[in-house]
Amino acid sequence: MSTGSQCVIVKIGGHGGLRHRLMEMGFVRGETVLVIKDAPLSDPIEYQILQSRVSLRRSEAQKIDVVELADTNAHAGNQDVMRSEFFGTFVEEYDNNELLSKKIQETSHTITVALVGNPNCGKTSFFNHATGLHEKVGNYGGVTVDVKTGVFYHKGYTIRLVDLPGTYSINEYSPEELCVREYLGKNEHDMILNIVDSSNLERNLYLTTQLIDMNTPMVMALNMYDEFQAHGDKFDYKTLSTMLGFPIVPTAASKGTGIPQVLQAIIDVFENKKDITHHIHINYGNDIENAIATIKTEIEKNKDIINLYPSRYLAISALENVGHTVDELKTLPNGEAIISEAKHFRDSLEKHHGEAIDTLVSNARYGFIRGALKQTFQPNKGNTKRWRAYRADDILTNRWLGFPVLLVFMWIMFETTFILGAYPQDWLDMLISWFGGLVKGWLPEGMLNDLVVDGIIGGVGAVISFLPNILILFLFISIMEDTGYMARAAFMMDKLFHRFGLHGRSFIPYIMGFGCAVPAIMATRTLENRKDRLVTVLTIPFMSCSARLPVYLILIAAFFPKHQALVMMSLYLFGVLVAVLSAKVLSKTVFRSVSEEFVMELPPYRVPTLRNVLIHMWDKSVQYLKKMGTIILAASIVIWALEYFPRNTQAEQLVAQQIEQTENRPVDDLFTIEAKTAAIDSLSQVQEAVHSEQSFVGRFGHLIEPVVRPCGFDWHIGVALCTGIAAKEIIVSTLGVLYQAGDVESEDGESALQIKMKEQRWPEGSIYAGQPIYTPLVAYGLMIFVLLSAPCISALAAIKREAGWGWVLFTLVYTLLLAWLFSMLTFQIGSLF
Repeated sequence: MSTGSQCVIVKIGGHGGLRHRLMEMGFVRGETVLVIKDAPLSDPIEYQILQSRVSLRRSEAQKIDVVELADTNAHAGNQDVMRSEFFGTFVEEYDNNELLSKKIQETSHTITVALVGNPNCGKTSFFNHATGLHEKVGNYGGVTVDVKTGVFYHKGYTIRLVDLPGTYSINEYSPEELCVREYLGKNEHDMILNIVDSSNLERNLYLTTQLIDMNTPMVMALNMYDEFQAHGDKFDYKTLSTMLGFPIVPTAASKGTGIPQVLQAIIDVFENKKDITHHIHINYGNDIENAIATIKTEIEKNKDIINLYPSRYLAISALENVGHTVDELKTLPNGEAIISEAKHFRDSLEKHHGEAIDTLVSNARYGFIRGALKQTFQPNKGNTKRWRAYRADDILTNRWLGFPVLLVFMWIMFETTFILGAYPQDWLDMLISWFGGLVKGWLPEGMLNDLVVDGIIGGVGAVISFLPNILILFLFISIMEDTGYMARAAFMMDKLFHRFGLHGRSFIPYIMGFGCAVPAIMATRTLENRKDRLVTVLTIPFMSCSARLPVYLILIAAFFPKHQALVMMSLYLFGVLVAVLSAKVLSKTVFRSVSEEFVMELPPYRVPTLRNVLIHMWDKSVQYLKKMGTIILAASIVIWALEYFPRNTQAEQLVAQQIEQTENRPVDDLFTIEAKTAAIDSLSQVQEAVHSEQSFVGRFGHLIEPVVRPCGFDWHIGVALCTGIAAKEIIVSTLGVLYQAGDVESEDGESALQIKMKEQRWPEGSIYAGQPIYTPLVAYGLMIFVLLSAPCISALAAIKREAGWGWVLFTLVYTLLLAWLFSMLTFQIGSLF
């Protein structure tokens, strides 16, 4: 607010002491504030409120949201002030200023809620049900690896729900913990919604005690309460709510139960209704409390930092020697004194008690939790249901059966993708062919007809028919995630992965990479060790993502009809093998630091909800169709244009003259009508081939053909592989455009593109002249190249975000070299047999 301006307060931010101090001085919602002037050094600022003058530092004033009263001087002479109720307070509204009143109403009715909880506590399920944004849900830690915000409306309020990464603590031992701490300290949120897994109260409440230390308004959602009740346990959560000082509401987020009650509790806390909240302190014992009090006094000399974080929380973090907190404290004028004071007490406490300070603090927190639960929680000692959810581990993680079961599951996944997906795929192929023929008949002959039929329908249609297969693949991945089997797979793979320089938890991003490399790369943030994280990021591109699936499906169905699932599975396993071998090389050369220890929660098995599975599949279908309408459509048109132009080159004109001469040649006994038709068809094919080779894309293809020829590829395949860097699906659409597959009718269940592929022959002058270009050997080598070659642009952008430009360049060069090498070896060695 500028000097002399006037405004109305609509929201008070901050925490604990700062928030209460502001309100005690009259800064409450609905009050009008006049900005008097800045201090000579621009800070603090003098304000007029409630007939008194108050000075605030800018850092404190930033915690107060206001709406400016425009043209206040014009209203000063004849303002008809009317008092109206404004959520328990009164606000001055000026006549004929409905826009201002509406703006005040909107701003004061907006609540920003930070969603915080342990991994696998149902946090994202709550987010999905409340917001309808359908974020990904998985039954293992680390699904939410970034901050997501959903905005929705409830009972006249706009609620901004911010889904933070799942974390067990906010002591900054992992990127997730740092992200949560940074957001809670430096972003404007009105309160915290703490999601707690009711089946694991003691462990989940540890994070709650840390949030209590942050002294922020809070509501707790006691999630999975239906499972808790099924165990026969008894829990007086209302008494615990009174003890902790904030509302606790039972929920079952996967079913949507209890969510309206949680939202009502959020509104009640936001409106500061009486007897709902009060702040408590976790008692850490006399020795630690004395240390906290002394360090806190030293910290409170710095008003700016305690406006961001409560002084008690900073004192506890300094005492525990939390790295990021210590770094921030060093920047303060008395930072060295604070750190020195904290070290003095830390050394004294550790010497006196014979244990590390973080152990002492953790024990005190768990002591508080156990004391609270002793008064409110009564477990059903005769209950055996609690462990039934783990009985499947007797088979699924068995020493001898675990790996065979995993391999059988993958084989079933691929077999179902082919067999079950073949039916809707054939229907889509027939529909696309019918539509292409229909459009060709509608439009007049010419460039527009060629663009629509060959460019758009031939290019996009060649890819869109694989949507059912991709949805089936994501169905299986969703089942692995939602049941908890994904975490078991990581558990089984840890020892093997460790030998290759990877972490067992790397297996989860690898499996996610079968769907899409971008979320898989982001999921590596759950790996705390930077070495483990980077090695996993750099090897994820070798996972066969769903974008590669259309290439596999069309080649396998055409050239490996009898062993489709086995061929597909061999590609996926080969990708994993190359990834782990690459990880071994990277770990022994570039990254030599020690891998972190394997610590991972194994959640109970749960039956996937139909809603979550359908949401997962729906989201992927929408993403796929969006890609059809954007990247692949644009690429198909560009490829068509490069293949269509230039027109009527000298070589084409010579062939055209030969066609004209043949058409004008009279029919006789030596040159029958059948011979004439065959000659014209042959010359037309030659004309198409000449045009294709003389086009811009043909010239580029011939330029790079010597590079791909050792792999058994011609220039058409070389061009398609180049376009695949944008998105792997474009390889199929590029071949569809280059082979003009849009005007070919499907036969015997084969797609138009498959028919065209089988028709391709090596031209005269080649050592393979007249032989088919596509053979099973070439098809497998092509799939190997697609599997190992550079990931799409989106994946490269994700690598840049996680690792930097240097590793993006490394990924491009390394993957392309590996792809060419293995494809070349496949073709050259295979040709010997």
